[in-house]
Amino acid sequence: MNQIISKLIIYGDLPKDSILMELADICEKVKSGVFNKDELITRVYKQVKRLLIVATDYGFDKNLWQNYLTYLLITDENPFSITCEKIGANKGSVNHFAKNDFKAFMELFHYDFSYLEEALGVDCFSTLSSYHAIGKPELMYNKNVSEKVQELSDKLAIANTEEEFFAYVTDFYRDYGVGMFGLNKAFRIGSADSKGHITFQAINNMDKVMLDDLIGYEIQKKKLTDNTRAFVEGRKANNVLLFGDSGTGKSTSVKAIVNEFYDKGLRMIEIYKHQFKDLSNVIARIKNRNYKFVIYMDDLSFEEFEVEYKFLKAVIEGGVETRPENILIYATSNRRHLIKENWKDRNDVEYKEGLHRSDTMEEKLSLVNRFGVTISYSKPTPKEYYEIAIGLARRAGITMPDEEIKQEANKWELSHGGISGRTAQQFVNYLLGAGSL
Repeated sequence: MNQIISKLIIYGDLPKDSILMELADICEKVKSGVFNKDELITRVYKQVKRLLIVATDYGFDKNLWQNYLTYLLITDENPFSITCEKIGANKGSVNHFAKNDFKAFMELFHYDFSYLEEALGVDCFSTLSSYHAIGKPELMYNKNVSEKVQELSDKLAIANTEEEFFAYVTDFYRDYGVGMFGLNKAFRIGSADSKGHITFQAINNMDKVMLDDLIGYEIQKKKLTDNTRAFVEGRKANNVLLFGDSGTGKSTSVKAIVNEFYDKGLRMIEIYKHQFKDLSNVIARIKNRNYKFVIYMDDLSFEEFEVEYKFLKAVIEGGVETRPENILIYATSNRRHLIKENWKDRNDVEYKEGLHRSDTMEEKLSLVNRFGVTISYSKPTPKEYYEIAIGLARRAGITMPDEEIKQEANKWELSHGGISGRTAQQFVNYLLGAGSL
């Protein structure tokens, strides 16, 4: 196996502790004829366990070895794969090296582990080549990743030449992209890697909520949809601030908009306030990718002593480098002006011809002015609250009469945070848990 891996040029930069490299070392030792059998069996089982973990995480089935190799191919972000993501396969000398690598991968796809199994007295690879998962709980894996990997793996397994292999992989890059961004819809920022680069963690169990699931707020949803549609279609669009009362559907709207436009290339990166210092690095990582990114900031607000908002101001508008056209910032907040304002901020106000000149206030208010679209989510009226509760109950299959739902919803909100869409959803969850259908 080492002889095959040594032929890799574009895809050869694999970590030494990767499953592929560890198995290659084990195979080398078995072929040398000088090895500690018990030690190698332990190492083999460790890598098999790692393969099974990957299979469970992503819902892989059938030939887990080939699924794993396919996963390596579609997650390897290198100059060749990223270029193919943007324009597909193109003429150039690099194709010669890519086909060389794909020829090696074809050998790995059909690698015969029988000598290793015979030498160590194991049968794990025979089992992995015809694996049948026992159930696939939907939240245990990213279904989108599973289906795409399985489909491509099946094609690559029957490729007769490196040219066919090349066509299948590059078509995949063009259609779906490469790496985590091609296979997932939402991410959060992880810890820096060994080289100090920002890393991203996929959010695999993101809510499947759609905009139609949010009852009411039609004007707000239309504003958000229109802006996002313009963005994904390459037209001018604005950063968006969704503000208003707690539990009114601000965060739900943002999650829903990502689900609505995912197949149009929209991706979301969630970032927290303490990570704003890394915003420039995050943008540098995604600005040249063939996707549209929403950088999402939930429950955004700043206390008087917090200065992280200055990082945000510089990134949104006003820095030396302009914001890339494939990036927008969507934020939610319970505060209209984001930054806490005190009466002392008004001490230096001077009135002249109806204008105030307060440096302190202007600095704080300038942040919200950098969001081109601001959308207000106000607390529903009692009538709207009842309509939301009834609508959610009907969607959940609850047949309780409307008047009874109103009465129970009224009792619920009095002791559970007041009127809001969130309260209505919690009330319906309570009815479902109590078996009130």
